[in-house]
Amino acid sequence: MEENLAWTELKTEHIIQDEWIDFRKSSYRYPDGRVFEPFYSYSRRNYTVVVASDEEGRYLCVRQFRQGIRKVTTEFPAGGIERVSGKEYGSNEYIETALEAAKRELSEETGYVSDDWDHLLTVPANATLADNYAFVFQARNCRKECEQDLDETEVLGIKKLSAVEIEALIHTGEFQQAVHVMAWLLAKEAKQGSERITDNETIQKKSTVL
Repeated sequence: MEENLAWTELKTEHIIQDEWIDFRKSSYRYPDGRVFEPFYSYSRRNYTVVVASDEEGRYLCVRQFRQGIRKVTTEFPAGGIERVSGKEYGSNEYIETALEAAKRELSEETGYVSDDWDHLLTVPANATLADNYAFVFQARNCRKECEQDLDETEVLGIKKLSAVEIEALIHTGEFQQAVHVMAWLLAKEAKQGSERITDNETIQKKSTVL
């Protein structure tokens, strides 16, 4: 029999509710009847992360300052999916799909576009604290089509890295966005799976000829 593990929300106070974030303090009742507070959580819009590689197999990364850890990080192109309301939270009505947002963010942040896309995973961005989701995509054979078109709050540079260089950054703790590390591992797994399929097809063809 399935265990009853769900909590019941009893009350919520919106501590900050501006154009950027809905930050809340909540009280919950546990399944055994105990009540505990405060639990803090927030709402922001869903976003996309793009593992993008160019026609030479180099990966398109961006460098930008992240105020949470107060450091400049190396990561993949990423950004929010635009809502009808223009707000960071609220109604789940969007003016674009996750894929359209991924294509737009890749173009705006790097100037590159691609016709070869795969959706790798949709996952909660931070299930403990937030209610938004990360949509992870892979874009291959990217080509330069335009210059950067950054938002007013964005200051970032572009850096092309090899797979070996990204692996090194991850293992030394210098690729510092958790969802982006997960995105890399998913993209690597997808590539290895594709290579296995190709190898098996080649073996089968050779066997047929023999």
